[in-house]
Amino acid sequence: MRDILVTLMVVGALPFVFIRPYLGVILWSWLAYMNPHRLTYGFAYTMPFAAITAGVVFLAMLLSKDKLRIPKNPVLLLWAALILWMCITTPFALMPDAAGFEWKRAMKIQLMTLITLLLITDREKLNHLVWIIVFSLGFFGFKGGVFTIATGGSFRVWGPPDTFVEGNNELALALIMVLPLMRYIQLEVQNIWIKRLMMLTMVLSTLSILASYSRGAFLAAAAMFLVFWLKSNRKIILGLVLTLAAVVAVTFMPEKWGERMETISEYKEDKSALGRINAWMFAFNVAKDRPLVGGGFGAFNKKTFLKYAPEPEDFHDAHSIYFEVLGEHGFVGLILFIIFWAMVLKTGNWTIRHTRDRPDLNWANNLTAMCQAGLIGYAVGGAFLGLAYYDLPYHLMAIIIITRSIVEKELDTKPDKNEEPIRRKNLFQAGRFDTPKFR
Repeated sequence: MRDILVTLMVVGALPFVFIRPYLGVILWSWLAYMNPHRLTYGFAYTMPFAAITAGVVFLAMLLSKDKLRIPKNPVLLLWAALILWMCITTPFALMPDAAGFEWKRAMKIQLMTLITLLLITDREKLNHLVWIIVFSLGFFGFKGGVFTIATGGSFRVWGPPDTFVEGNNELALALIMVLPLMRYIQLEVQNIWIKRLMMLTMVLSTLSILASYSRGAFLAAAAMFLVFWLKSNRKIILGLVLTLAAVVAVTFMPEKWGERMETISEYKEDKSALGRINAWMFAFNVAKDRPLVGGGFGAFNKKTFLKYAPEPEDFHDAHSIYFEVLGEHGFVGLILFIIFWAMVLKTGNWTIRHTRDRPDLNWANNLTAMCQAGLIGYAVGGAFLGLAYYDLPYHLMAIIIITRSIVEKELDTKPDKNEEPIRRKNLFQAGRFDTPKFR
């Protein structure tokens, strides 16, 4: 029954992509983040719905009469350089077969990010994208939170099988990145029931993050909530709420959860932590031996560990976005990766600065700040989790770039100073500025 339902939903949505191509991005995002086909048990489980959707989007773009323009932003040049370097390192990969598969998957994600930049061109479309991301990942946060309460936090929360976020650590990091977007929706909507639903989903998602038993996710959540608090203009109230929520949540978790978190400072006695350090040293040794191109996609392999790892038999995945990029694309790739994400955060600062005194652009201020909070969580949690090529951070980058592009257009068409007070008065009377500020 599930297989038929998912298939009908996808097939039924595809014709609308030809009418409004951006809906293809929305559909693809639902498939990428919620992975509804992975919740089935029959023929739909292995159906390439995402690839079919991408093909329809390409065709719709070719048939569309709309002019496609990518936003002008220097960050995109760094992004292009990073993608180009990934392509350059691939022919020199230590494991050619594995590299080919991983390269294709990474490039598909980058291509759909580019299409997002081309087709999501206004606030309405942007909000649709945010909503589908929140709905798709919020589903697992909500479900996981209910499961955590029902079991007293005694069991780990896992993501959908055969996906980027299948593991408990990966799902936790994805929820950390999407939590701020839930807050953005809560600020923007006027319906009190949707506001309450967002609050409930945020609470349950936080419980899911804790129930992942991921120490990296715990540190990432702390960093994300710190940025969340710093960007608020109600620091005292929000600080009290976050502190109280943290105390209640941590108290709710069982004793074994606390014992695991305490091992953060005892890594020398923890086999899991030592395994990660072995993987990180492997990445460093590969980059030292091949400083320009690294080991290529798929370098983290049992065969390559025998040559480069300090403990050859102790094989582990990268468990770090930084060491993952270092081991697979060398020092050049790592430098490009770090500079790129730093510039993404910086371009968001421009939007926040230029919308600070514009009530009509308060939504852009909120959205950019929330994307930054999510990316800070990614930067911290990514130090312990290998999600260097996951879709979501690149979509957050696209949201920041698109938001800035919309703001730039609004500022270019700013009305005369004499007309501004009248315009604002009319907007307030029309109820356009009911949304509370969050900066």
